[in-house]
Amino acid sequence: MADLNFEKARFNMVEQQVRPWEVLDQRVLDLMLKVPREDYVLPEHRALAFCDMELPLGHGQVMLPPRLAARMVQALRIQPEDSVLEVGTGSGYVTALLAALGGQVFSVEIVPELKALAEKLLGEHGVENVTLDEGDAVEGWPRRGTYDAIAMTGSVPVLPDGLKQGLNIGGRLFVVVGEAPVMEALLITRVADDEWLRESLFETVIPPLTNAPRPNGFEF
Repeated sequence: MADLNFEKARFNMVEQQVRPWEVLDQRVLDLMLKVPREDYVLPEHRALAFCDMELPLGHGQVMLPPRLAARMVQALRIQPEDSVLEVGTGSGYVTALLAALGGQVFSVEIVPELKALAEKLLGEHGVENVTLDEGDAVEGWPRRGTYDAIAMTGSVPVLPDGLKQGLNIGGRLFVVVGEAPVMEALLITRVADDEWLRESLFETVIPPLTNAPRPNGFEF
């Protein structure tokens, strides 16, 4: 596929998928046009880079559809001075979006091979304000402090308390909670030491994060 076709496909992705899905923040729309999504998919899937679908990354992981990535980034309202945590680096595409808006991004990936891939791709594109860690951050990542924004790139059946506690006052958490076929995208905002606001954004279904905590079973 020629470069010109990539540019046309990228434009169509924004105008036909992203913008109609209530993504109206011009900063986010500009980013979706700028960050080369085709470079963050597996080589055999480059022709599908702009399709409205999940794309496999190997190791049982997937890349989220463009419109969902855009809604996530828009909801977090990231500012240039923000410290951002991403749970689930994948190939680094969402990481690159977050890094373009925030001050410092800490991204945690549980699969070593994907961390290495993201490190390579982000390096090739000159994304420098990112620290990649290997580990399990599904219940929080306090080793890097607290955060102004937290992006969860997979779902959790129940919301771990550690993620909420990892927010600074005024911090925002984007997370998809529930189990298929019913999941809900939420924006959690910490407004005080012991107070969080919960906003329902939309319904969706995305794969769960590895080791996501399960709800307690019923006892009779």
